[in-house]
Amino acid sequence: MAQGKKRDLREQLWSIVNDFEDSVRGGLRSTDHPPLAAGTTAAGATAGVQPVGMGRPGTAQDKNAQNKKTQDKNRPGGFSGGDPGTVKYLQVVFNRPLENAFSYILPENLAEAGHSSLVGRRVQALLGRSSLTGFVVGESHERPQGLPDHVVFREIERVIDDQPVFNAELVELAQWMAQTYVCSQGEAISHMIPGGRNDIEIPALPVEVEGFSPESVEPSDEQRHAVNAICTKKSGSFYLYGITGSGKTEVFLRAAEKTLEEGRGIIYLVPEISLTHQVVDFIRLRFGDRAAILHSELSPSQRIAEWRKILLRESRLVIGARSAVFAPMDDIGLIVIDEEHEGSYKSGSTPRYHARQVAMHRASTQGARLVMGSATPSVEAWYHMHRGSLEKLQLSRRLSGGALPTLRIVNMRGVEGSLSGELQGAIRGTLDQGRQVILFLNRRGFGSFYHCRSCGGDFSCTRCSVSLTYHKASNRMVCHHCGYNQDPESACPECGSLDLGFSNFGTEKVESDLAHSFPNAETRRLDTDIARKKGELEKTIREFRAGTIDILLGTQMVAKGLNFPGVKLVGIILADAALHLPDFRSYERSFSLITQVAGRAGRYHADGQVIIQSLNSTHHVIRMAAENRIEDFYRKELESRKALRFPPFSRVMRLVVRGKDSSQVWNIARRLSDELRNRFASPGPGQEANYDFLGPAESPIWKLNNNFRVHLMILGAKLGPLQSWLPGLLLSLRLPRGIYVEVDVDPQSLL
Repeated sequence: MAQGKKRDLREQLWSIVNDFEDSVRGGLRSTDHPPLAAGTTAAGATAGVQPVGMGRPGTAQDKNAQNKKTQDKNRPGGFSGGDPGTVKYLQVVFNRPLENAFSYILPENLAEAGHSSLVGRRVQALLGRSSLTGFVVGESHERPQGLPDHVVFREIERVIDDQPVFNAELVELAQWMAQTYVCSQGEAISHMIPGGRNDIEIPALPVEVEGFSPESVEPSDEQRHAVNAICTKKSGSFYLYGITGSGKTEVFLRAAEKTLEEGRGIIYLVPEISLTHQVVDFIRLRFGDRAAILHSELSPSQRIAEWRKILLRESRLVIGARSAVFAPMDDIGLIVIDEEHEGSYKSGSTPRYHARQVAMHRASTQGARLVMGSATPSVEAWYHMHRGSLEKLQLSRRLSGGALPTLRIVNMRGVEGSLSGELQGAIRGTLDQGRQVILFLNRRGFGSFYHCRSCGGDFSCTRCSVSLTYHKASNRMVCHHCGYNQDPESACPECGSLDLGFSNFGTEKVESDLAHSFPNAETRRLDTDIARKKGELEKTIREFRAGTIDILLGTQMVAKGLNFPGVKLVGIILADAALHLPDFRSYERSFSLITQVAGRAGRYHADGQVIIQSLNSTHHVIRMAAENRIEDFYRKELESRKALRFPPFSRVMRLVVRGKDSSQVWNIARRLSDELRNRFASPGPGQEANYDFLGPAESPIWKLNNNFRVHLMILGAKLGPLQSWLPGLLLSLRLPRGIYVEVDVDPQSLL
């Protein structure tokens, strides 16, 4: 009778497993994982016990385990071999949207290998029917409490790492991320740890920087003041606000040197490694082998080798893009966030963290200094600088003999082609002087919005609700969102007309116009189509610095981190490109981009020029950027956001429901909205109604890669109650298979 009850209980638990598995297959929070193969369960939360790696009832594995248990009834939990006190129970988390850790035991053959502790290592273990990589976050010789005696523990299959690859501080950080970004601890840890298992020698990055010296230069008074303000305090939050070319990097590096003298480590974040080779090379020259570099261009094995150097304290300064914020240092003294305003610091996949927020948390918990810097701070950072919660440090002049360039706006209405007469004349004059030109357009390809001029029909992606872009070099129509491509149409499929054309243009079209107008100039295009070719980015930058390229045309790659003495003229081909996107940050991004691109001119000479072409030349964003009215722009932007209750006057959570069945997507979105409004829109006893709800509504990109998308936004002073309550709500919705919910806390894009 007792055995029957036990079997009934296990069958009931297995039913919970399968029900929960269906929820996971339906897309519980995570957008990045395929459906689980079997038996990953939140039984701990449902049945009030700790989840374990249990086998399915009736399988050979369970029968063997039961036989072993029968042979030695004094051994609890169904494991075999050794005294109960010598058995090691491991708490393992996985890169799956599951709330709890799972309990496994260390098999005898692995225990005999002499591992003193497995916390911080990766292991391979069965979860349901799938063999997955897991992360050990705890261990004990005590049997997990609250479990019935009949529960059978699975053994891990193997230990992947000889040494730990993460420490206790990262385990705590992963737990904080799980609560903050509504993900699982396993998803957070998985995102932190680089892949690869074999240590190899890492080749040094090529040192080709001519404008930098490995030795420290004599700092200006403003730089000295900034360094002293930072380093006289053991901790604190600072913002280094300085115009382009004012020497922010030197301040960061001097603060790093003083931090190393204290025996503490440094994390130095840059927006994108591929765009900041100058900074990386400079740090290599300045700090030598003490610097480790973490970025996507390294192979997985190279990344894990660098990672272990940090763990072993062989590298005390870490430089890298967004994910370098997870560098496994337990004695951080300084975190630098260069170009803090950049959107690339925000992750676009689960967990959707912002490196700035993670850096603030790590600096706070470790008592470190946090220093952010930019010539165009984010609106949130500007607000906190002026409130005093960030200590503002300012650099007001260029150090290389240059001055801020003169800026001129050209109205492009009625102008044929991509180059106005004013810009062509300025290019010709610059080339006649033997100087160089940078042209910027944040749109790839030859032309977008390919359409029929007779009936107005357009050619959109079959998977997404966006127009295809024509790429002349490959003679293909390409979707820049999902990658779909096709041959160009020769006739309109709707009316048969041969009168087809473009309404917008990209960098390929500008390149064609330049070749026609300046056939003798050496012109080079630099965008992601070019840069994805191995070595092409470095080659182009090296040749432009050497003066063998006259005109450099590109997208955002030419807007950031480039410092060339020969540049006199910068032309912004179309300043309106991102101005009218349906996103409350569009004005901020447009202002920042114009200012940053303009900053490439006049760095070494006082005769820099910037020409801004625009179809809306009277727009206040373009006018303020051209007139360098930075204070006025931030004041106006903050007034607008306060009226609309957008950040920094609120926090935002965005929920995106997506799937291939639009009716199911809308159904789940409405249910989500109703549940959230019922729970949070009306104040309870002693509570304030402090949430605003927007939507549900179609996302600006309604269809993406064959998935329909509906979003809902919640605005409030604090997101804590939402972050705590949302996981349970998502679980209770029992999402249909193929329907996913993306949770984005403090989103940087609303498209």
